[in-house]
Amino acid sequence: MLLKRTPAVLGIAFSLLSTAVAGTGAAATPVTVHVAGDSTASTYTSALAPRAGWGQALPVFFGHGVLTANEALSGASSKSFADLGRLDRLLSRVKRGDHVLISFGHNDQKKEDPARYTEPSTTYKSYLSQYIDRSRARGAKPVLVTSVERRRFTGTGTAAPSHGAYPAAMRELAAAKGVPLIDLTASSTALWNRTGVEGTKKYFLHLPAGPWPNYPDGIEDNTHFQAAGAIEVARLVATALRDQHVLPPGSFRRLTAQVPAGAIVWPEA
Repeated sequence: MLLKRTPAVLGIAFSLLSTAVAGTGAAATPVTVHVAGDSTASTYTSALAPRAGWGQALPVFFGHGVLTANEALSGASSKSFADLGRLDRLLSRVKRGDHVLISFGHNDQKKEDPARYTEPSTTYKSYLSQYIDRSRARGAKPVLVTSVERRRFTGTGTAAPSHGAYPAAMRELAAAKGVPLIDLTASSTALWNRTGVEGTKKYFLHLPAGPWPNYPDGIEDNTHFQAAGAIEVARLVATALRDQHVLPPGSFRRLTAQVPAGAIVWPEA
């Protein structure tokens, strides 16, 4: 299977840049959706294709006047992303009216790593509050996104939760601070249940040995996505942005259409 490899700036994928204002011929100022997150959302280079993150796939579902700036960092928690200066970098590029999607939890769980670990009801909320407050101070609109669920199933074939108290803590914070919440934990769990134990392998990085040059020995990864999974998770995020009126209806495209893997951009290494 051949994958389309299109050069792009690593970490920033652009959808169509602008649209004309009706009757004036003037170009509307594009709104940017910035993504702060971890490896499930990251942009991957062509050397790692078909591995892809949902932030990398988001531009597939945005139409005229919406850009995507994906700052998601593999291995990051809400703490380490901020401590490494990635939040500063993201905010330096934010303009008034932009949106900031904030999605952490996978690596916040790692008690063995003090550089990343946060406690759900205290430090996790404290770090997320920094993202919210500082985005608002820049005139941007923060949106909290609970962690996408891993591919874990019970013995009866039901998707099993794997993020402990973190999704609930984010829901509580969203309510307390009046921030829109995309419950990606819930929507991805529902998708995995509909798709089933075997069907979900097409979404995650389950590749046989042989046909994939970047994975000659094959791989079985139940956390990260191949193109089909990144696209479907991005569809969940984009649909929630539409349904919650975070972006106007005309900002979206392809929300109910089949999207090929080649619609994703893998930057050159």
